[in-house]
Amino acid sequence: MTQTWDVVIVGGGLAGYVAANYLMNTNLSILILEKGKSIGGRARTNKMNGQYFNLGPHALYKKGKARHILEYLGIHLNGKSPKLGGILMEKNVEYTAPFSPLELFTTGLLHSKERLEWIAILLKISRINPEKLANQTFQQWINQVTQSKTIELLLYTLGRLATYCHAPEKISASVAVSHIKDAMGGVLYLDGGWQTIIDQLHNKAIVSGVHVQSHTLVKQIECNHTEDPFKLALSNGEEIFGKYVICTTGPHELIHMLGETASLPNRDFLAQITPVKGATLDVALTQLPNPKKLFAMGITDPLYYSVHSTYARLSDHSKNAVLHVFKYHHLDENADGPSVKNELEQFLDRLQPGWQQYVISRRFIPDITVSQRLPQIGDELKLQCSKTEIPRLYMAGDWTSPHSILAEGAISSGKQAAKEVILNEERQNYANYDGRVSAI
Repeated sequence: MTQTWDVVIVGGGLAGYVAANYLMNTNLSILILEKGKSIGGRARTNKMNGQYFNLGPHALYKKGKARHILEYLGIHLNGKSPKLGGILMEKNVEYTAPFSPLELFTTGLLHSKERLEWIAILLKISRINPEKLANQTFQQWINQVTQSKTIELLLYTLGRLATYCHAPEKISASVAVSHIKDAMGGVLYLDGGWQTIIDQLHNKAIVSGVHVQSHTLVKQIECNHTEDPFKLALSNGEEIFGKYVICTTGPHELIHMLGETASLPNRDFLAQITPVKGATLDVALTQLPNPKKLFAMGITDPLYYSVHSTYARLSDHSKNAVLHVFKYHHLDENADGPSVKNELEQFLDRLQPGWQQYVISRRFIPDITVSQRLPQIGDELKLQCSKTEIPRLYMAGDWTSPHSILAEGAISSGKQAAKEVILNEERQNYANYDGRVSAI
């Protein structure tokens, strides 16, 4: 069956559903095509034995653009913010994390001079304009602001926490510091997991007449003329036509769908974009052997641990604990599943000895894509948010925003792509109206 739509959105994740929600009050017909059996993309939450597992640790910046956009769309964000602090580990030595005023002055990680320097750097970050750091890597910026090896390691740790990126020698200082600023404003762990965001966006879209077709893979996007609708060839043999297409897939998938004949000036840049990856061990326990240890990170080892259920309802049973142990992969790292799993389990052993006897559910994902783009110097010059230079074809997703990644990039780019469609429609309607007036 051949169908024609005003807007076809490829991908039913955060970016696609935010775009649909911004477009649903127009008179445009909208179709979302999702290749997976279920909607949500990397914002999915899986329910296992009454426990709610996000795809690894997820947190929403309290003062980020994404939260404001979601609340504008009427999305309810229920949950609480984790307390500042926790543990930083260097090999087998534990230090109090200097992330709150009390812990700053009690930690054994810093001596008195370093404490004052750390306060000054945190104040500097809170006041800095990240866009002024666009020509530096995160590592270069850190080398400028401190000579202390301990504070350098602290900044690397904070950078991993805020961006999930473990490549300070390559990541843009502008993006890294911007996300650190957002993280310093606090985060939310969401009741029921991030699927609650997707479900609310989905329900609002459906009620407003948006159509959603899951388990549908787009093989090719074709446009033969600037005035013709796009033709989307699906894996089931169907063809869909759309006046506008918003593509929320990764950059490599976009290139593949457009094919070699499409005029895509930034093709080489898109082909070189590198995803950010990690490994996650998601665990639900009937109880925590050590209930006081709720958050920890490695200083020299790129490891993370947090009990999200302390602040968000993530189990059908209130006394259960749902936690995540995560490793940030370096770009050059070839992750060996069994050894990474053992590394994460040993990290959890040190924090929660005997945890295995309390396991309800557990899941290990050795190589998960956290973000489709490692943001590097110069990306903002090559990425015009939402635009592909192919008329009426727009990009959205965590990789398409010049100044942000993760959910911040996905949600803000979904909004931007929808705005581009609406503006184009308004220009076209004005031109048509003006033409009719001139004819009269």
